[in-house]
Amino acid sequence: MTTYYHYYDSPIGKLLLAGDENALTLLGFPGGSMARRHEADWVEKKSVFRPVIKQLDEYFAGKRTEFDLPLSPEGTEFQQTVWQALTEIPYGETWSYGQLAKHIGKPKASRAVGAANGINPIPVIIPCHRVIGSNGKLTGFGGGLETKSYLLNLEAGARAPELNFA
Repeated sequence: MTTYYHYYDSPIGKLLLAGDENALTLLGFPGGSMARRHEADWVEKKSVFRPVIKQLDEYFAGKRTEFDLPLSPEGTEFQQTVWQALTEIPYGETWSYGQLAKHIGKPKASRAVGAANGINPIPVIIPCHRVIGSNGKLTGFGGGLETKSYLLNLEAGARAPELNFA
């Protein structure tokens, strides 16, 4: 099956969108530990991502609080459970890793939840940025803490300044 890609210009930099004609499989950041670039055999095709682009535009404009897109992240059963639980964190709220672990019925699995959260292949849309440390502090984020802060401020209704990823 062909993998398509497109780079979406967002307030947090150029995001790599990848997937097939049925679902989004990847959203990659321009920087940070989850920085991603397209593979050599992927095909650039913006039209495949029109619904994703529309919803991301609405999200970054503060007009969308939930995404309604076909997603197909690849991961283990446990990772899938964590990623599904991330979508249940309400817009504008944050949970600790411990809260997320309790939510999925694994209260002692905070570290495993953190590891799954850290390799979420579709950040922003699967909102891993809404998970913070138990002390209320921002913790690691694949797109960098500046990006995490931007997303949380956006969701809190604060107009964060545009980030510069030149």
